[in-house]
Amino acid sequence: MVVNNELIIEPKKGLNGTVRVPGDKSISHRAVMLGSLADGVTRIKGFLMGEDCLSTVRCFQEMGVAAEINEDNVLVYGKGLHGLSEPQDVLDVGNSGTTIRLMSGILAGQSFISVVTGDSSIRKRPMGRVTKPLKEMGATILGRQKGELAPLTISGGSLRPISYKTPVASAQIKSSILLAGLFANGWTEVIEPEKSRDHSERMLRYFGAEVEVDGLAVRIKGHPTLTGREIQVPGDISSAAFLLVAGAIVPDSRVVIKDVGLNPTRTGIIDVLKEMGANLKIIENTADTGEPLGDLIVETSSLQGIEFGGQLIPRLVDEIPVIAVAAACAGGITEIRDAAELKVKESNRIEAICQGLQKMGVDIEELPDGLRIKGGKPIRGGVTLDSQHDHRIAMALAVAGLVADKGITIKNAEAINVSFPGFKNLLDTLAS
Repeated sequence: MVVNNELIIEPKKGLNGTVRVPGDKSISHRAVMLGSLADGVTRIKGFLMGEDCLSTVRCFQEMGVAAEINEDNVLVYGKGLHGLSEPQDVLDVGNSGTTIRLMSGILAGQSFISVVTGDSSIRKRPMGRVTKPLKEMGATILGRQKGELAPLTISGGSLRPISYKTPVASAQIKSSILLAGLFANGWTEVIEPEKSRDHSERMLRYFGAEVEVDGLAVRIKGHPTLTGREIQVPGDISSAAFLLVAGAIVPDSRVVIKDVGLNPTRTGIIDVLKEMGANLKIIENTADTGEPLGDLIVETSSLQGIEFGGQLIPRLVDEIPVIAVAAACAGGITEIRDAAELKVKESNRIEAICQGLQKMGVDIEELPDGLRIKGGKPIRGGVTLDSQHDHRIAMALAVAGLVADKGITIKNAEAINVSFPGFKNLLDTLAS
């Protein structure tokens, strides 16, 4: 149960049942943004009613976009590519890094001035990786530390196309530039060192933009006519990851997760769990939007430690905290490298998961760019842990609590509502 923003997790003897996880956060954000820039109505089914995605809805409402919310369905009445209005107040993205970075690309193409900020976590997160290319395209952007930190003031319009090599593989950087490229004459190109998730490319095409992909390069042609569409948002694999690990480590478990997004740029968690020896099956399907999806079936497994990094990291960077929990329950040593990006998420996730799991008796150490976990030690309960206001840390620690010897308490558990409203109730359903 959750009391005063504290989540209490008791050990479980088995998880069994068929469930659905909330809609994909990345796709929900992009559907609202592109629906706002399209002509006509966009109907979004299975929208994630988490705080981050609702922040995106509110920001576009502030710019004159009408949106109706009914349970997990959203109707967006598009204003067309050049129909947004100057907001009367500061645009507040809350805790959503996706909102501020992607929306900055759209704001860079507008003829008005806007100011964007967020909560204390957002105001600490690096924005220069996005503002630098947008400035090269012709936008004027001011912010703390020379545009490195929010609040950001963006004066856009009259953008020029660029070819830009990103310093890291990041869907947020890539998407921000591609969205700005909608407002530039000619072709805008983004080249990544590794391939990041490609939801933006898929959805831009679905709405009618001309997009080309050539290896690690993505190009978009400016000034398309976008048309409102119907979108069925698949279940978020980043949310499903917590249930996949829980089903693999809790004894006597069999969990079926329906209609999960299986975009190959996001399925690193499945590859890692299978390599660790998870009893995991996939039944595939395809959504109308071109996003692959399917059902996932996981049963209690005997896991073994592995080493991974490099090209795999962009495909599972959000899932690393819960992979660390799986590693704690596996035989041998798991080593994760090339994941320094975790230090600039909602928290320093390398540090946060280390602190939490160490308090539970796990043999885990922080590396400069990752983690080393020696598995097989009993998970110790009877402790109070701090999520550091990070939804993925809170849920990863909760999964660890399912196999602890005693119950645990997680502080600042309200952060879970960012991406997985109803997380605790769903766990209880599987354990009943």
